[in-house]
Amino acid sequence: MTTEHIRGLIAAPFTPMHENGAINTSIIPKYYRFLKDNKVTGAFICGSTGEGVSMSTEEKKQVASAWADCTKDDKDFKVMLFLGGTSITDCKDLARYAKQIGLYAISFTAPFYFKPANVDMLATACAEIAAVVPDMPFYYYHIPVLTGVGFAMYDLLNAVDHKIPNFAGVKYTHEDFMDFLSCMHFKDGKYDMLWGRDENMLSALVLGTKGAVGSTFNYAAPLYYDMIDAFEADDLKKAQQLQQQSIDMIRLLGKYGGIATGKAYMKLIDINCGEFRLPVKNMDASQFEQFKKDVDGVGFHNFKSKATSLV
Repeated sequence: MTTEHIRGLIAAPFTPMHENGAINTSIIPKYYRFLKDNKVTGAFICGSTGEGVSMSTEEKKQVASAWADCTKDDKDFKVMLFLGGTSITDCKDLARYAKQIGLYAISFTAPFYFKPANVDMLATACAEIAAVVPDMPFYYYHIPVLTGVGFAMYDLLNAVDHKIPNFAGVKYTHEDFMDFLSCMHFKDGKYDMLWGRDENMLSALVLGTKGAVGSTFNYAAPLYYDMIDAFEADDLKKAQQLQQQSIDMIRLLGKYGGIATGKAYMKLIDINCGEFRLPVKNMDASQFEQFKKDVDGVGFHNFKSKATSLV
């Protein structure tokens, strides 16, 4: 199959949750409209940011169904479901469900408990899952910092080429620019390479990327579109300054404990997604007050995502 190369920003949405930790799908239609207001072109749901590994298969289906319902009439907005990476059986089940409800694509990452011994075993796992939805784009999710599986993606493309007809490309969340560029040039750009590191997106633009998936696109999409515009206008100095603003914003994630800080950013744009599930640590009330001061200090109000259609 011929797969479209996605352009623009794809958000990795947070999974909204109630105070008791239960899934809160009622927020998702509002969330979708908010992303559209900020020119986001798709959603990579139930991934790392979406806490997919902390959710049951049934919960993932609930989230996927909610996104499918509110985007079904919007063919320009691509919803990609992250299946998981430990149970091949569950991944197949979720893949079939994604197809049934009309999502655009599925994604799978390397098994990270019983790890594949080599890239051929990883390719075999990808093939088994992709085969259950042969006319649906399949993306590999490369995030070795979390999976501990760091095979070169150029080697994976060689292993899957002509063997997995619906292998669409890679969500590339790693810093190996040599490997990334080689993948972009593989078979004259056959596969869709989606950049996954917001903090060094400018470097990926230099290499020619046209699409990216990121968590900070949820709440700071205008910053990145301004950076893309500056880069395309050959205003490298402005593009560098905007990337530095991105870095300053992202540094606060580390200061306040990591990935859960993203949900604190969401509260500042009036989309309360609750908190992260265990074992992730959330900030307390006093830390949140200090966080708001630090956010003001990096000029977040100047580039944060804004809604025009929410009621």
